[in-house]
Amino acid sequence: MPTISIDTFFACSLMVLLVLSAMASTSKLLYPHINATDTNTAERYESVSKYLLLNDGTPSNWGQNHQVIPENFGLAKTGSDKPYELDIDKVSRLNNENLYAVSYPQIFTALGMSDVSFRIEVELILEVALNLTATYEEANETSYEFEILTEKQGVPVQAELKFYVVAENYLKTSYACVSSGRTCVNTTISNDIDGPALLVVFARSVSNAKIVSFGAYPFAHNSTEPKRKGTFLRLSPLSYVLNASLIHPGIDLSDAYALSFNYSSTLAQTENNSQSATYNIPRFLDPSPTLIVVTGWNSTSFFTEWTAYPQIPLQTGTNFASSATLSNVFAYTYIVTIDVALYKCTIWLGGPRE
Repeated sequence: MPTISIDTFFACSLMVLLVLSAMASTSKLLYPHINATDTNTAERYESVSKYLLLNDGTPSNWGQNHQVIPENFGLAKTGSDKPYELDIDKVSRLNNENLYAVSYPQIFTALGMSDVSFRIEVELILEVALNLTATYEEANETSYEFEILTEKQGVPVQAELKFYVVAENYLKTSYACVSSGRTCVNTTISNDIDGPALLVVFARSVSNAKIVSFGAYPFAHNSTEPKRKGTFLRLSPLSYVLNASLIHPGIDLSDAYALSFNYSSTLAQTENNSQSATYNIPRFLDPSPTLIVVTGWNSTSFFTEWTAYPQIPLQTGTNFASSATLSNVFAYTYIVTIDVALYKCTIWLGGPRE
């Protein structure tokens, strides 16, 4: 199928999802309804899935306050008049990488439905895959060629690309091109700069500017192979403040950056001690997730760590695939808004075998 036809089909499919989501309910769902025992199971579970996304929970600011565990669970942004607009911090606290994450037992208790197990996934609508395809070493600099794939469920999607390269005291910004689903980009780094380096790519759908995805690819440059993400720091964004917790003693932090499709900013530390440092996260006027990159040294080794805000992709809840005690498992998928940008949220619900 030609790329233009694929993009048209993708745009139309998304619009159908958006319309159906808006038509499903524009008001808060009543909590007693989801506890009704005489409701058809599928209908009841659908009501539960909507309840999770259309209600803001109690207290309504439980997302921003890391000391608060919700008494009643809901992910909606407080005060929003838009259906399926989620709170950036409530979503981020579902990610177990976040220092302030709420656990599944805490969410289960707050939902107050002892006969329903659930799983929540929030993810990017587009998939961005990055591959290093070639390296060209010269006396004073090294060039790298990367393949960038933008897809939706394996189908190529046309997208605008913006990429950044981060290394020691180094941030390079480039607008690449419009990709038809696959393209190659090149970047050159001086050999005076220490690595490893990090390539960050944002991909914005040409059919809807609110659909922006990202990918991050660490690669060696004048260095050994990069360690896996989370080796040196635990990054926890909440209420537009980043907490960078040191996993090992003796770590020295260098630079920190906030990156989105249209904007970038160098972050200054607001507090620090022997165990952590904090940074204010800018509120970019951009329908894009923000990728936060923190660099530093562990003894003699330079490193880069990164996370997204909202802190996605994420999965929390029951693993239905490995559960032998649950039946009647239903999945409900919604297009949701978080700070203007669009994401995909899937909620699985299931009950005990009868």
